[in-house]
Amino acid sequence: MYDKLFPTTLVGSYPQPAWLVDHSKLRGKTPPRVRDMSLWKVDEADLVEAQDAATLAAVQDQEDVGLDIVTDGEIRRESYSNHLATALDGVDLLVPGTRTDRTGRTIEVPRVTGPIARREKVMARDAAFLRKATKRLTKMTLPGPFTMTMQANNEYYDDEEALAMAYADVIREEVADVFAAGIDIVQLDEPYMQANPEKAKQFAVKAINRALEGVKGRTAIHMCFGYAYIVEDKPAGYAFLRELEDCAADEISIEVAQPKLDLSIIDGMKKSFLIGTLDLARKDAESADEVAATLRTAAQHITPKQIIAAPDCGLKYVPRELGLAKLAALVDGAARVRAEFG
Repeated sequence: MYDKLFPTTLVGSYPQPAWLVDHSKLRGKTPPRVRDMSLWKVDEADLVEAQDAATLAAVQDQEDVGLDIVTDGEIRRESYSNHLATALDGVDLLVPGTRTDRTGRTIEVPRVTGPIARREKVMARDAAFLRKATKRLTKMTLPGPFTMTMQANNEYYDDEEALAMAYADVIREEVADVFAAGIDIVQLDEPYMQANPEKAKQFAVKAINRALEGVKGRTAIHMCFGYAYIVEDKPAGYAFLRELEDCAADEISIEVAQPKLDLSIIDGMKKSFLIGTLDLARKDAESADEVAATLRTAAQHITPKQIIAAPDCGLKYVPRELGLAKLAALVDGAARVRAEFG
């Protein structure tokens, strides 16, 4: 898939410009699980055009800094998951439910009152837009079926596993559409496997495999501890990780820098790994040497061909200039290690 060792990429999100999103509102609340139009500074009639322009700018930034794999920066999203969760039939958005999120806060979530199904293609246009915007390898992200289940109130299906399988069927259709648009990699975001590992052990891998059944294209699973802006204290290990050796995805994205993860946790695993080399809680940019050191450590536990260099998590809450400085260190650090192993 990759023509070089230690290719570089975002995990998914990129800073949304202040002219598009109200950053004070964004930072003042938990990422919304239902729609929240109040976050946008642009009138709804002009929103798509504005989001397109901001997406092109995000793509240009990624190309300018030298990333090998480009995303759309999730610029059009209020959160990583609500763009899909709120676009489906079977969900009552007028009367949302509530759940306790992974940080212990009570939040509004979609309330499932009927069979989950697509009323239209959700990601196809965004995927085609990204494909047209760059000649580099591309990646699109979607929320995974387990996490979507943990972020919903189930008032229709017999149990949460049945709801996860219904979400998986919808996601499989979306993934197929994204690949049909020419995207190279599709990533499913599954942070709630870490937040709820015991339940994840019951049906998370089963749901992921159903979502990726028959899919022809490279796929990844992103599993983080939460945005650094929201979650300050992160555990030093993953409670649910080796179970993903049995999932259909090719890559797993993990946080390493901020939690100071002991990389012996991935020792000998067969999947490829996006290794988080940028601590997004830091107010300064890492050095290329720091990035290189993390990648060298990873290469002591898995082969260099299995390693993709990335930030810990999404850059949504990171100021753009700081994000660019961090990404420059990512690119330079990966180049140094690539020269050593090449």
